[in-house]
Amino acid sequence: MTITRTTALAAVSAAALLGLAACGNNESKVEKAPAEATPAESAAPAAAEPMVGGAAMNPNETIVANASKAANLTTLVSALQSAGLTERLQGAGPFTVFAPDNAAFEKIPAATREGWMQPAQKAALTKLLTYHVVPGRLTAADIAAQAQANGGTATLTTVQGEKLTLKDAGGGKWTVTDARGGTSTITQADVAQSNGVVHVVDTVLMPK
Repeated sequence: MTITRTTALAAVSAAALLGLAACGNNESKVEKAPAEATPAESAAPAAAEPMVGGAAMNPNETIVANASKAANLTTLVSALQSAGLTERLQGAGPFTVFAPDNAAFEKIPAATREGWMQPAQKAALTKLLTYHVVPGRLTAADIAAQAQANGGTATLTTVQGEKLTLKDAGGGKWTVTDARGGTSTITQADVAQSNGVVHVVDTVLMPK
């Protein structure tokens, strides 16, 4: 009788231990579901598109497409059309464009401006406009790095073939000196485009 009770107790104890072991094994296999991200965490803030001439400049559009939306670049766009350069500046590039605004063109005598738009002066207009274009994508930081490495002046060779020199004018402003010694100031830098970058300038740059 004693043996039977002892055997029964042992069996009960063994069953209890097996039950605890089983519970422990199940508990270790439970994985916590990953915490769901809040809307604020899952949605990255969208970068604001820069405004030029009252219009948003879409970095996924070309230089010509964006310039055509800017109210202060209408003279430049008309000049590009007269010179037959719109297709070129819609190409893959990349290009860096120093874009004179309307006020910059208004510094030029009206007779000269109107003459540039005539078919007879297409070659002269093409020379002028390509002097505002540099191959590659050069941001303000790239220009600053070049200037720092070259005694404070960055020298850029344009698509037209002549050079532009850029210097830090202080206060975050950069001046651009053309082949005739005239100077222009970058009024808005780093306007990103799908095929390059635009820096708006306040004076038309003149090749020799």
